[in-house]
Amino acid sequence: MRNLDRRNWLKTIGLSGGFALFNGLESWAVDFPNRPFPVEGPIRLNANENPYGPSNRVRETITSSLSEACRYPFRALSGLVNGIAKKEGVTRDHVVVTGGSTEGLRAAGLTYGIGNGEIIAADPTFHVMMQYAETFGARIHRVPVNDKMVHDLDAMAEKVNQKTKLIFICNPNNPTGTIVEGNKLVDFCNSFDTRTTLFVDEAYYDFITQADYPSMIDLVKKGRNVIVSKTFSKAYGLAGLRVGYLIARPDVATKLKASIMANTNILAIEAAKEALKDDDFYKFSLLKTEEAKRHIYDTLNDLELRYIPSHTNFVFFRTGRSIQSLISAMQKENVLIGRPFPPFLEWARISTGTLEETQSFGRALKKVMA
Repeated sequence: MRNLDRRNWLKTIGLSGGFALFNGLESWAVDFPNRPFPVEGPIRLNANENPYGPSNRVRETITSSLSEACRYPFRALSGLVNGIAKKEGVTRDHVVVTGGSTEGLRAAGLTYGIGNGEIIAADPTFHVMMQYAETFGARIHRVPVNDKMVHDLDAMAEKVNQKTKLIFICNPNNPTGTIVEGNKLVDFCNSFDTRTTLFVDEAYYDFITQADYPSMIDLVKKGRNVIVSKTFSKAYGLAGLRVGYLIARPDVATKLKASIMANTNILAIEAAKEALKDDDFYKFSLLKTEEAKRHIYDTLNDLELRYIPSHTNFVFFRTGRSIQSLISAMQKENVLIGRPFPPFLEWARISTGTLEETQSFGRALKKVMA
């Protein structure tokens, strides 16, 4: 679904006004996989995965593509690049396909961090890029989020110096689930892109329910020195296939391609190409995510636990106890929740799951918090 189409759809269904269509969800016409609730093994609400994917259309595509698994993926990759370029409204030269968005983050960490390059990032945030960059000699400036758990752009600006190679902004942020005010982020990128490179991780952008919230890809189209990462792991349900992409100015994209180390495989490519066409499943995933978050909010409200309203497929909430002890207690109830995120060691991240899974989470949390 193209960004413009997505914005119009959000306005049409009323997501930005508080998700008014819950009563219509059951009648949503979409052929989604028959995924039975697991009776064995833990309920996995710790990795921000989409429990409904891949869609049936994508599964059929994967199966029909098995005969091509003996071939190298380069020819098929061209079709995916074309599909992504069309979706994002850019040329092929703007697109870098990666093995999940994680590889894109690491490629940027290597490109800009090697040789004592300095990177500025929020704390806490998704630290894969920074951890990887540090192994190549990068210096990381970690700037605490503000009291609303949002990126403190003013404090981050104060860290910019002549050695700054990259500013990393995860938006929406993992693990807090917050977003930076859209116009403020645009202004920030425009103010600093002549001094350094801005990297905006939009892995969770699909779950933002503000219909007019801007993607920083709009800045890339204007030739700004901005890199944006996207993934098929979340809304499209392809986390296990590892396919994502970067959107950047052609000269920047060429530089990033030199740091890519793993070719995306043929099945992932074909799956992603079909996922881009499957608007019904994409919309279904967003609606089910909102439904699951509402159930999680209800549980936390019942327990009078503070949480951050989320623009992602997870919720960050204050437990009032050691996160390690809560992880252990919930595991005994057969529910896995997110890892520790220092310095918020009394906060937990819970991913959305199926309705049955979020209900099980609610029962387990009420039991262990009693």
